[in-house]
Amino acid sequence: MFRNLGAYLRALKARGELLEIEEPVSAELEITALADRAFKTGGPALLFKNVREKDFPLVIGLFGTPERTAFALGVRNLDELAERVERLLALAPEPGVRGLVALLPKLKELKGLFPKRVARAPVQEVVQSGEAVDLSRLPVQKCWPKDGGPFITLPQVITEDPETGELNVGMYRMQVVGRNRTLMHWQLHKTGRRHFEKARALGKRLPVAVALGGDPVLAYAATAPLPELPGISEYHLAGFLRGRPVELVQAKTVDLPVPAEAEFVLEGYVDPAEPFELEGPFGDHTGFYTPKDRFPVFHVTALTHRKGAIYPSTIVGVPPMEDAWLIEASERLFLPPAKTVVPELVDYHMPPEGVAHNWVNLSIEKRFPGQGFKAAYALLGLGQMSLTKMMVVVDAGVPVKPGFSAFLKAVENLDPKAHALILKGPLDELDHAPKEVAYGGKLILDGTAKLPAEGGPVPPPPTPGPVAHPEARAQATWPGVLALTLEKRRPHQARALAREVLGQEAARGTRVLLLTDARVDPKNPYLLMWLLLANLDPARDAWMEEAPFGAVLVLDGTTKFPEEGARPWPEVAELPEAVFERVRPLLDRYRLD
Repeated sequence: MFRNLGAYLRALKARGELLEIEEPVSAELEITALADRAFKTGGPALLFKNVREKDFPLVIGLFGTPERTAFALGVRNLDELAERVERLLALAPEPGVRGLVALLPKLKELKGLFPKRVARAPVQEVVQSGEAVDLSRLPVQKCWPKDGGPFITLPQVITEDPETGELNVGMYRMQVVGRNRTLMHWQLHKTGRRHFEKARALGKRLPVAVALGGDPVLAYAATAPLPELPGISEYHLAGFLRGRPVELVQAKTVDLPVPAEAEFVLEGYVDPAEPFELEGPFGDHTGFYTPKDRFPVFHVTALTHRKGAIYPSTIVGVPPMEDAWLIEASERLFLPPAKTVVPELVDYHMPPEGVAHNWVNLSIEKRFPGQGFKAAYALLGLGQMSLTKMMVVVDAGVPVKPGFSAFLKAVENLDPKAHALILKGPLDELDHAPKEVAYGGKLILDGTAKLPAEGGPVPPPPTPGPVAHPEARAQATWPGVLALTLEKRRPHQARALAREVLGQEAARGTRVLLLTDARVDPKNPYLLMWLLLANLDPARDAWMEEAPFGAVLVLDGTTKFPEEGARPWPEVAELPEAVFERVRPLLDRYRLD
């Protein structure tokens, strides 16, 4: 593992996975253009040594590929994370001496679990407080053209529960709005938001520290959906993964521990009595801009950093981005605990095109009727998995990834009327599709082989033929699946098109009809499913259409109008071609295109 960010960058350079760029580059849009190309092509991490009008270099792409993410987390591949946890869960000590002997391997695994306090720290080599704090010195990116400003995108936000003292480290974007002020994007379901609400109820300020950098495992741990356990924080998880303790030092102006080997620490407070301010828009991990909303103000009382500090950053947007591999790391890490709650679970996968919460595939060992739904219900009750929009269940032996391949295998066993279920529940607060914020429809597809009580085996579906419709711009077909794109110009246009298309004999064999806007090619299932699920609220946009050959599940992933029960619809976060032309010499020189 790596003591700090510098050690990790040296290791990446030795592996040929770090590209050092000497030429001047702007933190406004230009770094995004270069990084986006690197992420989409599996390119290297990028170290920008000369960021215009800033005092520090910037590195991006620390987790830019699954292999690099595994390297950052100290494993050969991400599946090894599940193996490490399985070894721990398998250790069930017996009482007495034999139990102590059995416990020894577990103690070895956990030797780095508990953080270590130190008195001196590299991150406090330079200390600036009060009026000396100036966040404009940092190369904070404005990632997308319509972003509300520059955003800190890879922070480790440290707070303590005002009642219990339990520590939390989370990753919440932070819009910089002044020399010593940011906004804190504490969403409804996040622990940081709960700490803030408790502080408000107590009439107290909430101390906050924000670390940037350190061993890359710290940034990962801040994203992990760690269950809330007394005395256990993200630093314990990081220590377990590192195999050695995370070193923490007391912050200078707030009563919080901070990582001693970080690059920067921002110290300060949030005052619940202070009015919220408008934050955003922001080009988010959904691929769309999230709109302006009001969030708490973080006042920075001190900025500390190591000499020669490097600012770590990331971007999110239309997938795949590097957050996909952080999500997959959590998926692997928490698979063994999920199996203890859902014993029939064999595997699960959150396809990157589902941007974490929009889509989960799971495979199960099926033994009785309805078990596919039972397993889906159980997972929907687990932590952040409760925000899932579409859950697809397949049999053990069916690979859960790639995502679309598993979806097609599910359709083979799907009678839409009997095996598709629409529910309601909590959704990601950033999801723009539901009528209500953070609440809407969920779709479960039971694609397991059917037992006699479930109607018996479903015959394999044929592949629909090409259909004709003047409003259909492009189409693609697979066994049981027909995908169409259209230029959405009026409310309920997709519903009318579905009815007319499914009335054609050429559509015979369709079990699931997928409709999206014409901005994607339906023959690219990755982008097709990204756009479909981003724009889908199953409560409004999934229905059974009776065709002459049987019932068809229609999923309408087109843009919605207010007349269709939609909130204001966001734009896709993308760069104009002019930005790519500005950095064209660098794209060509470093072969990033």
